[in-house]
Amino acid sequence: MTRPALRLVEVGPRDGLQTAGAKVPTEAKVAFVDALSLSGLGEIETGAFVSPKAVPEMADSAEVFARIARAPGVLYSALVPNEKGLEAALKAKAGKIAVFTAASETFNKKNINASIAESIARFAPVVPAAKTAGLPVRAYISTAFFCPYEGKVAPEAVVEVVKRLEPMSVDEYSIGDTIGRAAPDDARRLLDALLKAVPSERIFLHFHDTYGMAVANALAAWQEFGVSGFDASTGGVGGCPYAPGASGNVAMEDLVFAFQASGGKTGVDLKALQAAAAGLAASLGRPLPSRLSRIRL
Repeated sequence: MTRPALRLVEVGPRDGLQTAGAKVPTEAKVAFVDALSLSGLGEIETGAFVSPKAVPEMADSAEVFARIARAPGVLYSALVPNEKGLEAALKAKAGKIAVFTAASETFNKKNINASIAESIARFAPVVPAAKTAGLPVRAYISTAFFCPYEGKVAPEAVVEVVKRLEPMSVDEYSIGDTIGRAAPDDARRLLDALLKAVPSERIFLHFHDTYGMAVANALAAWQEFGVSGFDASTGGVGGCPYAPGASGNVAMEDLVFAFQASGGKTGVDLKALQAAAAGLAASLGRPLPSRLSRIRL
């Protein structure tokens, strides 16, 4: 079986830093994005145009977009919750936007104070408006495997959310293991159901590494199902304020190493990722979760 080339989305500047706690200086975020831009990554989720009261860490996203040195061929994307967020993203010249919901009603209510149906209704006008502006649209579906409040999430629940979104002509889906509890068999069960509803080239998997299973999950999805899209965060930073006990995203450098060691083509320079992680660690004043960020290659 010829496996497809990997499509990797760096989510560190947004998903990684949205739970950083102490305010990360804008210049540190800009330096992080600029370092990532030199690594060969094709897409960097640079910020989020959300309420600064809800996510104060993202309040400077417009300034970050204005100050980064955009590299040719790199897509700089942004998360938006509604039409107001889209307006800000367009003004900042984001190249792609992402909307978000979940497969668990309880998590969605805790996260954004809305049911799944209400969250979809909020961003329903965003998708056609973004398309009219020429921007592709991603839809995040969180808690696709386990919910911190409801426990195991049935694959059918995820498929149902996808079916609700399909009429909107969303370009791709990012399927999230928000609390990092999924194992390869969980990934297999979900993909068995999900790939009957949407083709693999429109799927990205977004694993967190709370239980150390993220790389194994990604390899199983790629090797066995031909899924080639994955989100990751350089240095392994990240988490979710409404997912108790969840650790960071899978580290981009861990994924790149695993895929390359397994014969995958990523086009990403591991040493450049290490340099980006080292710069971020210095800015945060603490070591990052990824072991590979500190190993000499």
